Amino acid sequence: MNKLSVIANYLIEHAHILTDGIVEEIINKFDFEVPAKDIDDARVMYVEFLEFLGESITCTEGSVPESLIKWSKENGEKTAYSGGHISDILLRYPETRIAFADYFLKLGLKHQLNTDEIVLILKRVNHMLDLSINETVFAFERRNQEILKTAKSEIDKLSSPIVPIQDGLAVLPLIGSIDSDRADHLINTVIPKIPAHDVSCLIIDFSGIITIDTTVSSHIFNVYKVLRLLGIQVVFTGIRPELASRVIESGADFSSFKVYATVKQAIEAM
Repeated sequence: MNKLSVIANYLIEHAHILTDGIVEEIINKFDFEVPAKDIDDARVMYVEFLEFLGESITCTEGSVPESLIKWSKENGEKTAYSGGHISDILLRYPETRIAFADYFLKLGLKHQLNTDEIVLILKRVNHMLDLSINETVFAFERRNQEILKTAKSEIDKLSSPIVPIQDGLAVLPLIGSIDSDRADHLINTVIPKIPAHDVSCLIIDFSGIITIDTTVSSHIFNVYKVLRLLGIQVVFTGIRPELASRVIESGADFSSFKVYATVKQAIEAM
């Protein structure tokens, strides 16, 4: 049996014992406290990590342990859910690499491995750690995007409420910034609900709008056409000069719109 095979068997047979020492050494290198559950999860993962490393030393470089992938993804998702930063996880990896490098260098010298054999082991370790980082970052980004998308959807709902004023009359106050996603939300989600409110006249108030671009303004004013097709009278209020100029740039014809400075003026004119 060659020396690499001896090391491989040693890692597989002593994975549990070795894990305790490696995890403790890694934790001691950190200048911050690691939660007990994270330490326990790391122990479970590193046992399989070492066993897999032992199996892979004498084979061609390829896959990584499923537990490492699962652990990495869970770390990324958990950090995103808690509102943390991906750097909170990534800052652990440099010390982890150093701890593994120190350990396998000592192990290699103890078993009289040559330089190429030690380098081979370290390359396998670094390969698995690199893939772990990738899976962690990918999982964090996926989950973070889902969280942001959900939050944005909730904000869109709150930013585009239909407010009944009196029988047949309601106000749709637009608040914040209008982008293409929010314009789609208005057209595909908000507008279809308006007939259910028995509204014959809708005041769309733009006084709370912070920014809107020319392309989106054309979509917003398409709302006018949709509502008119539904038999609903539309009145616009709160259109500031800079917003008006963008609307004109989009090709909208103001001559067909009823426009007032404020919601109060619009109601008084009814």
